[in-house]
Amino acid sequence: MMDAVTPPVSPPKRRKVGLALSSGMARGWAHIGAIRALRKLGFEFDVITGCSVGALAGGCYMAGRLDSLEDWARSLNKRKIISYLDMRLRHGGLIGGNKLVDEMRKYLGHARIEDHGIPYAAMTTDLVTGHEIWLQTGDMVEAMRASFSLPGIFPPVKIGTRWLADGALVCPLPVAACRALGADMVIAVNLNADMIGKSRRRDSTIPTAAGFDMLKFLEENGEHEKLSLMDTITRRVFHRDYDGPSVFGVMTSSLNIMQDRITRSRLAGDPPDVHIAPRLGHFGLLEFDRAEEAIHEGEAAVMRKQPELADALEIMAHSHRVGENEPI
Repeated sequence: MMDAVTPPVSPPKRRKVGLALSSGMARGWAHIGAIRALRKLGFEFDVITGCSVGALAGGCYMAGRLDSLEDWARSLNKRKIISYLDMRLRHGGLIGGNKLVDEMRKYLGHARIEDHGIPYAAMTTDLVTGHEIWLQTGDMVEAMRASFSLPGIFPPVKIGTRWLADGALVCPLPVAACRALGADMVIAVNLNADMIGKSRRRDSTIPTAAGFDMLKFLEENGEHEKLSLMDTITRRVFHRDYDGPSVFGVMTSSLNIMQDRITRSRLAGDPPDVHIAPRLGHFGLLEFDRAEEAIHEGEAAVMRKQPELADALEIMAHSHRVGENEPI
């Protein structure tokens, strides 16, 4: 009679942690602080998804270039920000975006998404079908550029046969994508949670989009060459009449409202395990020179969620001890 053979016991698997990073333009530097704080608390990320500036921050972290991104962000001032804005009113956008792409190439070169070993997706929108497109392979900088191609501001990006624009049109906070790519637990950093009603100056009912008057800044700082390059139509887009918002302000405020409503709807159907919401509603769309403040608030937002994050770590540790196949 043969002895019964005990089947080998599979070692328990660590729960996979997904990080979902939202859109947010200048508020995006908060992602840097949030990622750093989460790493200090002991989190490792097995899946990363990002929309717009979230795709940029997540991709730089995955590629080991978060320090470079932070150094660049902290170096920005208004004059430098404007130097990156290659103004034009053609090819589908006010800003060409080529100068920003050149800067991204300095740090990321022609790295490909699939070379970094973990699932990653940059959210984009197909301008023809309206479908949500996840860029999971290919040139990383190209994917990031497509993800932050804000309609009317940056031109869409053609990848394959598709014209792709900012993923915020359909998926500002990609929680579902994180789960679909294998995450058991999702931590979401939402930069748009408190922006409605705050994008205006004190004692004013007019929404401010950029956060500062670009034309006035150029005039006061002697940027005559940059002013001369801005044609009449472009000037009108950024100019604000005394009693109303500019065209740029209307466009971006409308997008903010849309992002807020889409995010709330999608979170109701598929909430993250931990929802981190930095308080950045007072940031203007182009106030990239406020990196220190945004990074600090990203860190602070994580620390405000420390009890929930500690519970999540404990659940992960318990899951690892008992193993996936053990009944709960």
